[in-house]
Amino acid sequence: MTTSESQTPTSETAGPVVRTATGAVRGRHEAGLAVFRGIPFAEPPVGGARFQAPRPARPWDGTREAYAFGPPPPQDVGIQGRAGLSAGPVGDDWLTVNVWTPEPDPSAGRPVMVWIYGGAYKMGHAGQPGYDAQRIARDGDVVVVTCNYRVGVEGFARLDGVPANRGLLDQVAALEWVQANIAAFGGDPGQVTVFGESAGAGSVASLLAMPRARGLFRRAVAQSVPGTFFSDELARDIAAALAAEAGHRPTAAELATVDPRRLPEAGQSLSAKMLQYRDRWGRVAPTVTPFAPVVDGDVLPTTPWQALASGAARHIDLLVGHNRDEFRLFMALGGMLGKVTEDQATAALRLLAPGGEAGERAYRSAFPDASPTDLYARVQTDWLFAIPSLRLAEAQLAGGGRAHVYELTWPAPGNGGALGACHALDIPLLFGTFHADLGNLLFAGGETTAEAEELSMRFRRAWTSFARTGDPGWPAYDTEARLVQVLDVRPTVTAYPEERSRRLWEGHDFIPLPLLAPALP
Repeated sequence: MTTSESQTPTSETAGPVVRTATGAVRGRHEAGLAVFRGIPFAEPPVGGARFQAPRPARPWDGTREAYAFGPPPPQDVGIQGRAGLSAGPVGDDWLTVNVWTPEPDPSAGRPVMVWIYGGAYKMGHAGQPGYDAQRIARDGDVVVVTCNYRVGVEGFARLDGVPANRGLLDQVAALEWVQANIAAFGGDPGQVTVFGESAGAGSVASLLAMPRARGLFRRAVAQSVPGTFFSDELARDIAAALAAEAGHRPTAAELATVDPRRLPEAGQSLSAKMLQYRDRWGRVAPTVTPFAPVVDGDVLPTTPWQALASGAARHIDLLVGHNRDEFRLFMALGGMLGKVTEDQATAALRLLAPGGEAGERAYRSAFPDASPTDLYARVQTDWLFAIPSLRLAEAQLAGGGRAHVYELTWPAPGNGGALGACHALDIPLLFGTFHADLGNLLFAGGETTAEAEELSMRFRRAWTSFARTGDPGWPAYDTEARLVQVLDVRPTVTAYPEERSRRLWEGHDFIPLPLLAPALP
């Protein structure tokens, strides 16, 4: 019996019971909500199911306690080697969902919001304290679902003999679970919104492009979409290097002989030496992240930008945006704020800006007063998050759909304000979890101000309004006025604020990142 299997509840632990397609689950009453944790939506992906597409969860008898989060999937230790995620229980039942609902009444028909966490496709889990969804569910009168999915080698390494993008297939399986079961928790399966940040936003963008995900959700929110999608050739080359770190070939059969909790060590080892592969992997090398969705032609037929421009998601309402100073978080974690040299800025501009040396000159001309640190942060922010996010909205328009766009410009109070409106700041603001996970850095452990609480409430109001109606409260984006919602102390609707960056990237397509040299033997 696992730690999450059925136990006979006592009168003290008796809570709400919901019958799912695979069996009954008992949750808890918490803060005016019914909360259910650790419900399996697929079989544990171990043994014969290792590296395979997710398989349906097996039914159980009796009533299963849904009190505790399921164990996290095997993963990296943290951003740039710094542990930033809370540990979870140990076990193989990685593929579970959690539900926060105002009332598990099948007649309620509330909007449903399904959260997909980020973490560079190599870490993260739904049980992180920063993803406690009680304030979203309660304030917005919606049902919130969070789900685990495989990350790192288990979920994204391109291995011979098994499907690509297994982490994305896990997300599809979780959305299928929502379709089959959420009505019993008080949700409307016809009113499902997927929302995610960073790698979670890249996942949302991928789901918009995936034939297997069609019909599983009506709306999508993508917060800071990464522009990094791998070509099949690049992904296979990176997988060969990953497997070599573990002393194996890049086949599922060989890597299945390694304990799944040991494989992340291979990813961490490769991350530490990715700059050595710069001539092969190009822009991917400095990211120290060897995982991303793979444009394999099957699970993910094309990039999200190409798929949306061709009309693949024109019937899906889209809310997309980014933070003004995304890359400053990574610079702070790496001790680089205020310490970038002119040579480092030049190297980053020539590698990342469209046009190489011409791109460097264009950036310096567009931002004549910028310091090396500012230029480094700007070009990293633009190529990795800001422009890919804006382009997703433009692709949606080109394909006949509609999109709303935002930019967060309110600066994080932590680190003396040097972080600016950095990456991941939108998470504690949206969930209202100011002092959990990275919130401890972004808010520096101090008291939450009325200003932060007001902006936090504005986030939840806009996101849940969008989930209910498709309208977050500001005009849809178009390529003439380019109106976006600026989220700050005084919110305003204005033309896209980063116009200089937008113009610098005009005409640049976000294609699958290529392999620059012959594949490794």
